[in-house]
This record gives sequence, structure tokens and C-alpha cells, in this order.
Amino acid sequence: MRTLCASTLIGELFVIGFAALVAIKDPDLATSTVWAVSGTAMALCLLLCGMITRPGGVQLGWALQIALIASGFVIPTMFFLGACFAGLWWASVHFGRRIDEAKARFAAQEGEQAQA
Repeated sequence: MRTLCASTLIGELFVIGFAALVAIKDPDLATSTVWAVSGTAMALCLLLCGMITRPGGVQLGWALQIALIASGFVIPTMFFLGACFAGLWWASVHFGRRIDEAKARFAAQEGEQAQA
């Protein structure tokens, strides 16, 4: 699960950075505010890469997905991109857990065969 989720978060990091470049063009937004918000979200993406398997890591990832979708109120395209990444996050968590379970079953079978 860790690899799939981390890959999704790294992709989000780049999308957030590019969205910040678009948001800077808005005359109603201060550049410092855009970079403070975007920089915080980008740092959170990096931190979450290491926290995925810890308690609350997946839930923080969901909070980030909601924030990414909500950023569509500033940059309308982010509604679509946020929804895409929320779908990728769901798939990463869902299929990542299934892969982890399959690896555990395989390791248990290998252990049984080694003992026999």
C-alpha cells in the first residue's frame, strides 16, 4: 500500500505546485498567500509519504484529497483534478491493502513450505 499511496501523493505534490503557478496569475490573491497555502499542502504530501502505514496516515490522506477538491473554488480546474486524485487515492488504498494481504499469504505459504 505504501508504494501506491506514496506515488499518488508525489503526483499530487506536482499538481499542487503547478496549480500555485496558475493561482499566482489571479490579481485577487497575494503571491505570499498562494505559496504559503500551496507550500503547506506540498509539504504535507511529502510528510504523508512516510506516514502512510502509521495510524491516521490514510485519514490525513483523505483530508488532503478533500482540500484538493475544495481548492477548485480558487482554480475551477482543481475540482476535476481533485476528483481524479481522490479516485487514485481510493484505488491506492484499496488495491494496496489487497496487495499487502496477498504478500502476507504468500509469505505464510513460503514459511510453511520451508518448514515441511
